[in-house]
Amino acid sequence: MSETIGNPLSWSVDAAKGAGHYVGSVTGRLGSGDPERAALPAVRKIGMEDLRAALREGYADFVACRSDVVFLCLIYPVIGLVLAWAFFSGNLLPLVFPILSGFALVGPVAAVGLYEMSRRREAGQTPRWSDGFAVLKSPSFGAIFVLGAVLFLIFLVWIITAHGIWAATLGPEQPASLGAFVGQVFSTGAGWAMMLLGLAVGFLFAVVVLAISVVSFPLLLDRDVGLPVAVVTSFRVATENPGPVAAWGLIVAAGLALGSLPFLLGLIVVLPVLGHATWHLYRRAVEPEPTEIRAGA
Repeated sequence: MSETIGNPLSWSVDAAKGAGHYVGSVTGRLGSGDPERAALPAVRKIGMEDLRAALREGYADFVACRSDVVFLCLIYPVIGLVLAWAFFSGNLLPLVFPILSGFALVGPVAAVGLYEMSRRREAGQTPRWSDGFAVLKSPSFGAIFVLGAVLFLIFLVWIITAHGIWAATLGPEQPASLGAFVGQVFSTGAGWAMMLLGLAVGFLFAVVVLAISVVSFPLLLDRDVGLPVAVVTSFRVATENPGPVAAWGLIVAAGLALGSLPFLLGLIVVLPVLGHATWHLYRRAVEPEPTEIRAGA
């Protein structure tokens, strides 16, 4: 009986072994000690036609996968609850817009499941909704998790920064109501100062996130690379294609803005389409792996 159930000491030892194995596995995925895994993928020059093609292909994936249903059932309620909490909490009312706009900073994380569905459809498979959760079993899940945590940390820093901007301009007293707050924003010099400063600082946050994540998540999902390789490759895509990547950022921002009306309902379509399209943008921006077998392999 004792051999089957064990004792607290054996449980602790087994748990420590399991944790050590997991941490070692994740560490291997984060780093790039293997020279083959450390090699940077080649990046391509892309243009506006590539962006249009990625959007067309993303929409085709959206129609075929019906990923709007997944978003409606799983992600949209979370966004709605967070915003409702912000609306009805007097202390968070000035942060409603920063929270809403900040979703663009963590959007690449939420779209990881969509990348997997597009990857499978591209491979000729019939993707199912459950395939969106296959990333949890991916060998690169540790790196994906850490990069997602970094984006979430950037999101939190943005919210704190936005709160500081509000406190320095319209604050620190809380607005009496939503109507009073909107009136202060658009009818006072302090309100305009808050908007202009907030937009400028928010733009910087968006540029950083776009540079490090434009292709990093799809790359981690698609290839056996470490986190540094994925982030550096994403940065190289951005620096070698500044115009198209900036245009992609504007497309994402405009899509999120339009999708937020009315009552965020448009996001049910906009976010899945952009998520699927990001996979196809990655395919166009990063050279595929060589298919030939290396000598001696």
